[in-house]
Amino acid sequence: MLRAMAPKAEEDFDEPILPGSSASDYERYLRSEELLALQKGPDEWVHRDELLFQVVHQSSELWLKLAWSNAEEAARLVEQGDVAEAVRQLRRPLLALKLVTDQLEMLEQMSPWEYQEIRRVLGHGSGFDSPGFRELRRVMPSLGHAFQDRLRDAGLTVEQLYVERRGHDALYRFAESLIELDEWTQQWRMRHYRVVARVIGDRVVGTQGTPVEVLGRMIKNVAYPELWEARNALTALSKAKDE
Repeated sequence: MLRAMAPKAEEDFDEPILPGSSASDYERYLRSEELLALQKGPDEWVHRDELLFQVVHQSSELWLKLAWSNAEEAARLVEQGDVAEAVRQLRRPLLALKLVTDQLEMLEQMSPWEYQEIRRVLGHGSGFDSPGFRELRRVMPSLGHAFQDRLRDAGLTVEQLYVERRGHDALYRFAESLIELDEWTQQWRMRHYRVVARVIGDRVVGTQGTPVEVLGRMIKNVAYPELWEARNALTALSKAKDE
């Protein structure tokens, strides 16, 4: 004899089911209580713009963590020969660098004089110590080495790759992703330098004892000089063909 099945209790979607003590699964998964407790509270501020300063830098570190993690994955994929997927992975670091560059504008909302109050509580803290940017700089050479390995496997120079790009589309797009990554790294350095110069001046010494003008000199640093030099070679090659 068949028994009638008891109706299934309707699920209460307002009740969290993930482990934790926060009021919602959203908060439990994101660990928002811990995340939002990482900034100083009003009773700790020397100036209320400390909140702005910490939010900009902490969020930058999160985006840079994503950037170097995906860049590292892209290097691994190229080493294994999956160049097309590596190109897709590199879109994320590029977008992350754009985001951290754009949000530097928030720091320009601070008064240069009032920032001097915040500066007194930074110790020897400096953007040079950014773990996210340091990790990105660590990973970028491995991307370049992997690219050069695939280039040798294809029997190509950088210039030949650009001339014959239709026959090596994935590798060409990877090369363009690398130079874009290099370009956005420079853009970030340039924007950072201009923000620092606007807030504290360009002829002063930073919190770590480094003159601000050193930041300006670093703008020209590139990770993939062979890709930049290839532009000069291609221009010369085109000119020679026209003569």
